[in-house]
Amino acid sequence: MAEKTDAKFRSQGAYALARLAVKQLEEQRVWPTPINYELWSQVISEPNGPLAREVDRLRSSGEPITDELVERLATTYLPRGRLSEQIRDTGQALSRELASAEQAIRSAQESSESFSSQLELTSRTLETSPTSSTLKSVVADLSDATRRMQEQNATVEKALAASTSEVVMLREQLEAIRKEAATDPLTRLANRRAFDEVMEKTRTEAIRTGSFFCLALLDIDYFKKFNDTWGHQTGDQVLRYVASVIRKRCTPPRFAARFGGEEFAIILPGEHLFGAISMVETILRDVSAAKIRRRSTNDDLGVITLSAGIASYRVGDTVHGLIERADASLYAAKRRGRNRLVVEGDG
Repeated sequence: MAEKTDAKFRSQGAYALARLAVKQLEEQRVWPTPINYELWSQVISEPNGPLAREVDRLRSSGEPITDELVERLATTYLPRGRLSEQIRDTGQALSRELASAEQAIRSAQESSESFSSQLELTSRTLETSPTSSTLKSVVADLSDATRRMQEQNATVEKALAASTSEVVMLREQLEAIRKEAATDPLTRLANRRAFDEVMEKTRTEAIRTGSFFCLALLDIDYFKKFNDTWGHQTGDQVLRYVASVIRKRCTPPRFAARFGGEEFAIILPGEHLFGAISMVETILRDVSAAKIRRRSTNDDLGVITLSAGIASYRVGDTVHGLIERADASLYAAKRRGRNRLVVEGDG
């Protein structure tokens, strides 16, 4: 549902849809906050979807649209809301397991202190009354204390083993959720939020170590034509195809992301312009070399091409400044006829 909404709000009639969403918000006296706008965008784009049906039910019942209700709707129907709920639930489960492990350790500590006290008492008894009968009693007490200590240790070990296993599983769950939150659902590349984080980290590392890196921006040529001619599902097919080609060439430490719409970004840590140019040119060739057919009808979609721009990090660069230079190179490639790469300074 989220992918369909995004496609509709990037097509002809998108502004009409946006005006309709705002109009409905105003009619229902709901503030046009980002979360409310996102919810109503989903309602407008999918009028027969589950969220729209729920909103219709609420309207019919006369239930007021409160902030609490909006949060519930977002958690239930928006992907990011469900993701936040997953993170919360997994975090709570992790906290419970850590508390259980802490309790097991505390029990072991108490058992150890009890055993130490027993040893101390035994030592004093032997010093003050080292008789045969006392010795037998001491041995019996020590034997009993040792058995209890062994049983307690076995119980603690079992509890810790179970908690450790559960914590490992929950950590893996959290890592999977984190990756999902950083992934574009359509192309399975990193999303814009993840790109911004990696870009800032790469720049910080370059400042710290005096290293260098490049940024490439790539855009699908005439992408609007695919949507207008074949529909958004075919447009999505083209996006996934281009993303798959980029992914093959961007093994770590290279980092590829969907920058927005039909535009992609690649961060190349430790690479000079020469290496970045070679990689991007290979991607352009690979994309245009394959014959792509529409899945539903097997129609030939023609040649798919990309335009690209590259900029390299300079000392003192801001993230915004580097992106602007790469973007200027990309648009220079568009002006020169598309299906080409332009390096900063050549635009």
